[in-house]
Amino acid sequence: MAARLRVLSVDDSALMRRMLGALLAADPEIEFVGAAANPVVAREMIRDLNPDVITLDVEMPYMDGVSFLRKIMALRPTPVVMVSTLTTAGADVAVEALEIGAVDVIAKPYSAGAVAMDAFGAELRQKVKAAGQARPGRERAPRRNPQRNAARRLSERAVVAIGASTGGVEALKTVLMELSADCPPILIAQHMPAGFTAAFARRLDRECAMRVCEAADGTAIEPGLVCIAPGGLHMELARRRDKLVCALRPDEGALFFRPSVDVLFNSMARVARADGIGVILTGMGRDGAEGLLAMRRAGAMTVGQDERTSLIYGMPRAAFERGAVAEQLPLDGIADAIIAATDPGARRRASEEKRNAG
Repeated sequence: MAARLRVLSVDDSALMRRMLGALLAADPEIEFVGAAANPVVAREMIRDLNPDVITLDVEMPYMDGVSFLRKIMALRPTPVVMVSTLTTAGADVAVEALEIGAVDVIAKPYSAGAVAMDAFGAELRQKVKAAGQARPGRERAPRRNPQRNAARRLSERAVVAIGASTGGVEALKTVLMELSADCPPILIAQHMPAGFTAAFARRLDRECAMRVCEAADGTAIEPGLVCIAPGGLHMELARRRDKLVCALRPDEGALFFRPSVDVLFNSMARVARADGIGVILTGMGRDGAEGLLAMRRAGAMTVGQDERTSLIYGMPRAAFERGAVAEQLPLDGIADAIIAATDPGARRRASEEKRNAG
């Protein structure tokens, strides 16, 4: 019998600690080893109990969750799932934690009703078990200067779609920071709860060369714009009045993830066809594999993140094994592949630079 996943929770609320313990212990694959009221107590418990996964409250006394997360990542890298309120401040801090190295984030339940608690418990257990498969000490891609690609001559029709899940916040930022302000339009489906995608878009908009927004229904697709699907909704590429736009729709109940990467990629296959570029990044499960295969069959360029640089090599593996991935690359090579595909002179210049360097 496989060993159960050992989970420790850190939260200053006694009620929340009891609730987390009961919800996690309800899964036979999880062993809830304890709960700490603050980071001071948590340090000792982490040392003594050696948990496989930690759930961490964003706001706590003595030391906030992000500061404690930095210490965990520096001294004892462990998969961490952040537990956050759905306030604007809570969402901003949670996104910062994901960039630092937290595996995932979950919003605290909006009520104590049975339906809300059941949904929260199911999501909590799913995210914790996904975190148990993560490799927080993996090799990370170096950050380079995003302005090195300025003044590109880009294809006017190219559209990029990127799908990601667990570990995707850090991976997406790595890719986007390598692209310039005149990059092709980019549509992103990142598995993230409603309320957090807006904070993610704001943070990327401050730090990236291009404009980044949380998509609205009818948002026009144009070069230099990155559109992130809102949590809780599906996003598609659509053509309205001869213009390419983001089309948002609710879930009909058939798909677990909202937004779904498959929904985005399938729309790319229908609308962008050979002008599309599909990229699948780190994440657990199979979402995106069938959609990326549809893109490849429609003539699009398709790229998958490799195992070495993936926090969880689940979605990229499923797409690769399905035959959807034409080229598998490390994270730090994906932006260059997009540039090469959309700039006819990029490959020639890269070849000349390599020859001159030699």
